[in-house]
Amino acid sequence: MSTDKITFLLNWHATPYHLPIYLAQSKGFYKEEGIKVALLEPNDPSDVTEIIGSGKVDMGAKAMIHTIAGDARGFPIKSIGTLMDEPFTGVVYLEGSGISTDFRSLKGKRIGYVGEFGKIQIDELTAHFGMGPEDYTAVRVGMNVTDAIIRGDIDAGIGLENVQMVELEEWCKTQGRPTTDVKMLRIDELAELGCCCFCSILYIANKPFLEANPEKVKAFMKAIKKATDYLFADPKAAWEEYKVYKKSMNTPVNEKIFERSFVYMSRDCANVPRDWTKVTNYCKRLGVVPEDFEPNMTNDFLSWKPNADVEDPDQKQIEVAKYQKEILAEGHPPCKCS
Repeated sequence: MSTDKITFLLNWHATPYHLPIYLAQSKGFYKEEGIKVALLEPNDPSDVTEIIGSGKVDMGAKAMIHTIAGDARGFPIKSIGTLMDEPFTGVVYLEGSGISTDFRSLKGKRIGYVGEFGKIQIDELTAHFGMGPEDYTAVRVGMNVTDAIIRGDIDAGIGLENVQMVELEEWCKTQGRPTTDVKMLRIDELAELGCCCFCSILYIANKPFLEANPEKVKAFMKAIKKATDYLFADPKAAWEEYKVYKKSMNTPVNEKIFERSFVYMSRDCANVPRDWTKVTNYCKRLGVVPEDFEPNMTNDFLSWKPNADVEDPDQKQIEVAKYQKEILAEGHPPCKCS
């Protein structure tokens, strides 16, 4: 049997930042563009690039570093746009764990990581700070970093400012601890990358599928752009509709994750060539890709002109960090998304 539906696999279980993908379904935007889309969630996020690269699923979402690494390893995948741009990513830990702003304080600690490339990143950083893999214990915890820290299985773990840090902040409240007990050593700052774009979440697709179905892919991105425009025009209404359509979103923690994710959402849904150059070079430095690797991305499936590059990316990161602190300090007012 065959189907005319586009199959789309998320990078993780449904999360607040997946809103445009689901909103395009609930608002009927896919239908308006003449396509049907089946939205799927993985049991193991590490399988996503392989499943899409094998052609078992047509399209999906994945972080930039994994999209690059997957293609370099022979899985034919390509990014066709951006869902969430430059979320702050790093080693998350709690005050009192014996970890400080000095990366070398991680010596002797148990550090959780999502998948293979998280371990590679930590190893490269430990070398940069005069340490080796034997100086810490690596623990693969998948996407369950928050629970592993709370249980005491690890001392710290790689996570996102807008997801795992939010979850830990909410747990701290239940324990009578200040939210400021949740800390992060940002990988982009430690590795001197100048951006957190290696964890930007992308819209990706199987290359043979792209070649055989360009009009379907263009239609998909048009529907996504409609949903994204709706999100930015009325974030509160978009969030309320998402909660109704996807019942698992209707929790206080997810609302806070949505508020902290909003600032990272891509307005034009486009790949950013400057960021791709930075992350490709970073992957070469990590030994993940060969020196002759060319970025596996395109904006050819967008029917609109991407926004101009930010003139000062470093200043943008400073402003985002300030904005996120304001959101936290004000106690997460409903949809402070301007």
